[in-house]
Amino acid sequence: MTRSELRDHFLRVRRLTEDICAPLTPEDHVPQPVADVSPPKWHLGHTTWFFESLLLGQYIPGYKPFHPDFAWILNSYYESLGPRVERPLRGTLSRPSTQEIVRYRASVTEQMQGLIDSIGDDQYEAFSELTILGVHHEQQHQELLVTDLKYILACNPTWPVYRTDTGVREGSPATLPPMDYVDIAGGLHEIGYAGSDFHYDNEGPRHQTFLQDFRLGQRLVTNGEYLQFVEDDGYAKFDPWLSDAWMQVREEQWTGPLYWRHLDGEWHEFTLGGLVRLDLDAPVCHVSYYEAEAYAFWADKRLPTEAEWEVAATVTGASPQSALFFDDGTFHPRALPADTLQAGRLSQMYGDCWEWTGSAYLPYPGYRRFEGPLGEYNGKFMVNQMVMRGGSCATSRDHIRPTYRNFFKCDKRWQFKGIRLADEA
Repeated sequence: MTRSELRDHFLRVRRLTEDICAPLTPEDHVPQPVADVSPPKWHLGHTTWFFESLLLGQYIPGYKPFHPDFAWILNSYYESLGPRVERPLRGTLSRPSTQEIVRYRASVTEQMQGLIDSIGDDQYEAFSELTILGVHHEQQHQELLVTDLKYILACNPTWPVYRTDTGVREGSPATLPPMDYVDIAGGLHEIGYAGSDFHYDNEGPRHQTFLQDFRLGQRLVTNGEYLQFVEDDGYAKFDPWLSDAWMQVREEQWTGPLYWRHLDGEWHEFTLGGLVRLDLDAPVCHVSYYEAEAYAFWADKRLPTEAEWEVAATVTGASPQSALFFDDGTFHPRALPADTLQAGRLSQMYGDCWEWTGSAYLPYPGYRRFEGPLGEYNGKFMVNQMVMRGGSCATSRDHIRPTYRNFFKCDKRWQFKGIRLADEA
């Protein structure tokens, strides 16, 4: 990537983060209703801290930090970079102010521009690779920012609207045909990243894996289909649930997906466009792995493995180019028109909702963690998490790949997570 291309890429992504926050009030930048959700102000600061700590501080001799406390206030989980404010306490940071964080962003962005233009050719390759990682790190936080904002606003009893132009469709009856399945041949396949473009370390090494013949749901499970599970007392009886899942359902008193509300005899869903009647053809979203697995069991199906998902996406030629992503500005999964479904072809493999797989997040054969801060990015989380694939309506289109491995704990629901079913051939 040339210097001008790197600068343009860097500046475009930096502006996008600020665009997400543009509709917010100063007060919206501070709340942290639960430990999993970070305040918008913290996201603005942390994504800036990344460039200051890992790039400006490393490549500018005698660099003077913008503020002496930001190195630990805005550190997320990098033990190798020193102490930090613990995650559940991020909402206590009324200071620094949002205005100061905005000034911090402007200062670091300006210095990064200068460094991109001036760094020596002998250092440029390593510098550009780390800068590109920082840009992708910021894109990950843009997705977190959108989902965290949704949770923050949903906790407000007035259910405020983030934006009126999200294009969220008001509730409609179900029109999609019953779920169809696409047959995928098993055998010996290769998965994992093998190119030279940017990718995360956990996407490799590329390796062989053997699969039995399998079938994959043609599209994502819809709200209407999931509603049948809810109305069949799916949350009231233990049969479909794993043991840990059933304990979670009872302790948290779950009765449906995270943002569903039953009001005046009708089901509604909170969106970033406000509270709307449930669209039965839209993909069910904001469900945990526990819920996805329980629904699959109830439907006499299962979740695909991550290898099955990647092979299916590859051999069928599924493309992210026409999918619904952050770039489209709806921030809500769309209902597929029935006439877009084609027999034998998979739909919605990318965008709309992340798709839970039945695979634990573990290292691929031959994987080795980096030393230092980069080793803390993905590798140290390879325990007690499940893999998701495909991206969501809050993921940037140029951020996703067939090999991209997202991962979350089984009980987490606030991200845009949906369900695709699998079955034996």
